[in-house]
Amino acid sequence: MGSFVGVFITVAALLGGFAAMGGHLAVLMQPWEFVIIIGTAVGTFIVANPWKTVVDTGVACLQAITGAVPSERYYLDLLGALHALMRELRGKGRNEVEAHIDDPASSEIFKAFPSVLGDPSLLQFICDYVRLIIMGNARTHEIEALMDEEIHTIVKTKLMPYHALVTVSEALPALGIVAAVLGVIKAMGALDQSPKLLGGFIGAALVGTFAGIFLSYGVLSPFAIKIKMTREKKCRPYIIVKQTLLAFMNGAMPQIAVEHGRKMIASSERPSIDVVENETIAGPKAAVTEPEPKAARA
Repeated sequence: MGSFVGVFITVAALLGGFAAMGGHLAVLMQPWEFVIIIGTAVGTFIVANPWKTVVDTGVACLQAITGAVPSERYYLDLLGALHALMRELRGKGRNEVEAHIDDPASSEIFKAFPSVLGDPSLLQFICDYVRLIIMGNARTHEIEALMDEEIHTIVKTKLMPYHALVTVSEALPALGIVAAVLGVIKAMGALDQSPKLLGGFIGAALVGTFAGIFLSYGVLSPFAIKIKMTREKKCRPYIIVKQTLLAFMNGAMPQIAVEHGRKMIASSERPSIDVVENETIAGPKAAVTEPEPKAARA
């Protein structure tokens, strides 16, 4: 909703200001100038990027528009899943823990946290590093270096749509000039016409320059930044997993390790420590890993 509000304010201020100073809005209606600029931009965008990036850019645009970023429920599920796995690592044998990471879809732990189970990339990230912890041969600093490299690769891949759109945004003013030059060429071919008609041709050509600059700095560049912010938030869970597992490897209790991860969440989105404790210890999901009391079994 915020994106639509921002675009509405931008366009309203632009057109309203132009009309208020005596301009005629009909002059700006030059559809073929926009066809030249936008069509050329789309074509060069497809030429410059692999098809996977083109498709991912469409996905990124949809995510930015809908605000598809991790919610508090997502973070609680993530911290809860990590807590449950760490309790398994501390209290059970290797074979029992391996069953959860070898087939996460069948794991009672991951079934209890659907947000994590529904994110295949993050799920694979968790399982890979839990498997390394189980092996017990890798040192903490080696795991940390490996995590940093993988997260760097993930972030770079996630931000490819942003960089692709920024490149197109930087080219739009030049494409606007191209459209304007074509308009001037058309006007030069009508020098024998009346001044009124010739002035209309020149005005239409200048609309191309205006459109290229406006679409670049007023629309595409801000939207690319929106995509960047959205994708960076979607990469945040990997940092949470990293800090949580590293704290656990360094000897922290599962609840303390979860707190290391919780601190990686932005303050405006971070669940309170009490809420996290309720989810990981006192909540119903904790029953996945909590052994049944002897009295209850009796």
